[in-house]
Amino acid sequence: MSTAFAMLAAVVLDALLGEPRRAHPLVMFGRIASLIERTLHADSRVVGALAWSLAVAPPVLAVAWLTHALASWMSWIIAAFVLYLAIGHRSLAEHARAVESALRAGDLETARTAVARMVSRDTDALDASQVAAAATESVLENGSDAVFGALFWFALLGAPGAVLYRLANTLDAMWGYRTPRFERFGWASARIDDVLNFVPARFTALTYALLGDRASAWRSWRAQAPSWDSPNAGPVMAAGAGALRVRLGGAAPYHGRWEERPALGEGSAPDADSIAAALRLVRRGVWLWLALIVAASVLVGGFDA
Repeated sequence: MSTAFAMLAAVVLDALLGEPRRAHPLVMFGRIASLIERTLHADSRVVGALAWSLAVAPPVLAVAWLTHALASWMSWIIAAFVLYLAIGHRSLAEHARAVESALRAGDLETARTAVARMVSRDTDALDASQVAAAATESVLENGSDAVFGALFWFALLGAPGAVLYRLANTLDAMWGYRTPRFERFGWASARIDDVLNFVPARFTALTYALLGDRASAWRSWRAQAPSWDSPNAGPVMAAGAGALRVRLGGAAPYHGRWEERPALGEGSAPDADSIAAALRLVRRGVWLWLALIVAASVLVGGFDA
C-alpha cells in the first residue's frame, strides 16, 4: 500500500504545486550532463554509453541508498517527493492551456508563441489548425513521457526506477539526435530511452484507447503506429488521436523545411477543443492508473493477511 499511496501523494503534490520554479533538480542534472558531454564527447557509441552511465548512475544510486537506509516513514516521504519531481502533469496542462486559450481568443500569434514552448518544430508558419495539432500531439506524447512512464517505473522499482526513467528521458532529449555530433555519441541514450519506454508507452496507448473512442483508437494504433519513426511515440499518438477522433500527424516544418509525416487518427481537424480533450484524456488516465494500483495493493494486502 505504501507504493500506491506514495504515487497518490506525488500526483496530488504535482496538482497543487506544479514544477518547482527555482532549482529544479532536472535543471541541475541537465547542466551536469552538458558538462559531461563537453568533456567526454567523441564520435563513439562506447564513449556515449560511458557518459550516460556517469550522468545517471550517481543520482539513481543515491536515491536507492536513501530509500533503503532511512526509517520507513522517511523513505516513504522521499519516494513520494522524488516521484512528484519526476512527473510533469500540471506543467504539461499549463503549457497546453496557454495554447488553447489563445486559439479560443483568435490570437494566432500568441498561440504560436505558446506552442513553441511545447514542440521542436517551427511554429511561425503554422495556421490555427496546425497549432492545435502540435499542442494535441505534445499532450498525448508527453502524457506518456512525462507522466505515465514515471508512474510505471515507480510502481515497478520505486523511487530509483522513477529517477532512472526520468533522467534517461532527459538525456534522450539532450543527446538522442541523429546529427553529426550525436548520431554515435547519443546512440546509447536514444536506445536506452526506447527500451525503458517500450512497455509504459503501450500501456499508455491502451489507456487512451480504453478511455476514448475504442474502435477508432484500435484501428489507428494497428494501421498507423508502425509507420511512425519512433517505436514508442507511434502507438501512443496513433491510439490517442484515434481515441479523440481527431486527425493529427501530416506535414510539419522543422529547421525551415516541411517534412512529411504519417497521418494519425481519424475524424475532424484539430482545434482548441482537441487540446482540451487530450488533457482530459491524460487526466482521466492518471486517475485510472492510481485507482487500479490502489485496488491491486488492497487485494494483495488482503491475500497476504
